[in-house]
Amino acid sequence: MTTATNPRVLEHPAREEIRIEAVLHALSDPVRLRIVRDMARGTADAFACSYFQLPVTKSTSTHHFRVLRESGVVRQLYRGTAKLNMLRRDDLDALFPGLLDTVLAAAESQAGRQAETPGA
Repeated sequence: MTTATNPRVLEHPAREEIRIEAVLHALSDPVRLRIVRDMARGTADAFACSYFQLPVTKSTSTHHFRVLRESGVVRQLYRGTAKLNMLRRDDLDALFPGLLDTVLAAAESQAGRQAETPGA
């Protein structure tokens, strides 16, 4: 894991340090999966935390982004006062071919089933 000496520089695992267990854990939470789905569907390369309309408090949102960063799913950097988030698709695809696309497709399918079910 890279070492942060500047408090504005965030620690991220190097590609070779990303573990499947950590990625699957990060993606197992509905809020974190929603963040990743939104990033994968988005047209921007980087998204400010404020871009996401999440049903949780700001501190809980911060926790979810930290889990995504520490697992290697996203890369975060500061630009001014904003913390930007980028999906590490290239790293994830190189390490676990097809995993991200499969998880995202399954999440879309599940969301479609829930939308069809009244009261879901």
